[in-house]
Amino acid sequence: MQQLDFDIVDAHIHQWDPYSTPHAAAAAVKLLGKHPKLLDRLLRMVKPKDLIETLGLTHHITSPYLPRNYKVDIGHYNIQQAVHVEAGWHDRKGSGVVDETKFVSQLPFTQEGLNLAAIIGTADPRSGNFKKILKLHQSASPKFRGIRKMASFHEDHQIHAWTDEPHLYTNKKFMKGFETLAAMDLSFDAWVYSIQLPDLIQLAKAFPETSIVLDHFGTPAGLFGSVGSHTGITQTARENILLRWQDSMAELASCPNVYTKMSGLFMPVLGHGFHKEKRLAAKEEVFDLVYPLIRHALSCFGKYRVMFASNFPMDSVSTSLIHIIDAFSDAVAAYDPSAVPLVFEQNAKQFYRL
Repeated sequence: MQQLDFDIVDAHIHQWDPYSTPHAAAAAVKLLGKHPKLLDRLLRMVKPKDLIETLGLTHHITSPYLPRNYKVDIGHYNIQQAVHVEAGWHDRKGSGVVDETKFVSQLPFTQEGLNLAAIIGTADPRSGNFKKILKLHQSASPKFRGIRKMASFHEDHQIHAWTDEPHLYTNKKFMKGFETLAAMDLSFDAWVYSIQLPDLIQLAKAFPETSIVLDHFGTPAGLFGSVGSHTGITQTARENILLRWQDSMAELASCPNVYTKMSGLFMPVLGHGFHKEKRLAAKEEVFDLVYPLIRHALSCFGKYRVMFASNFPMDSVSTSLIHIIDAFSDAVAAYDPSAVPLVFEQNAKQFYRL
């Protein structure tokens, strides 16, 4: 285990409270929040099967996740700065998404000895009022640094789509709106499944002056096990997913304006079955699974364009945050010890201008 004797920056956390904010499960939570088993049963009845399987469990979604919860999860680690990334705020009419920035900016991070370093909101570049929404985000908090617009859409339709079209990042309206983001010198968090990485490569090459970070190493769905209807069902299929991901990551890394987040590697959509076994992955299991991915990302992007991020509470369904930090830092050190402070602190500070 590495001695991380510096202030860690967590470049990707989510904060929400289904009891007081627009949330996909808000009505169900208010009705059955005190009865978690009934709440889980209800959600499995009314929500799409592909969504439930992507999440793995429901409790970490329906429970509030606020600074005090995050403080418990980091344990003994000295995480002084965290970046909130938009978390599916349910009010998306007009300027409704700006309320997430307002909500997060008012959370009591300092009471927990933490620092909310930056906020990544959301907005749709296809929208006619995109520029207005960006300005409202900026007015809502000086910590606003940019947006994320999820584009994850899989050819296996039993893997949940987080967008309404398969090639969002190459949509002409999206790219036209993206010009505004670039002109305002704001950053962009991109999230795609690995099969969509060519779309992000096209976007990055079209806007070489815009800072872009790929969330979750591009989420190679099915890499560790069967998901959806037919993804990752055989060892050969999983090897092909890995090879295709490796090639796409290498090409994406050739775009100097693109970084990537070492995060999201324990979401069930990658094929993990820990939640089905009703246990959390041990540190050794975490290391063995992710080291080949971390090694490849560092070999492609170098030690200055990879940043640590927890994606909590989303990955809490498979392992603990302490195990993630333990194993990820060991993996980075195994590749290059000098990369550890860069990946766990300095790169996020540089990218998000903290």
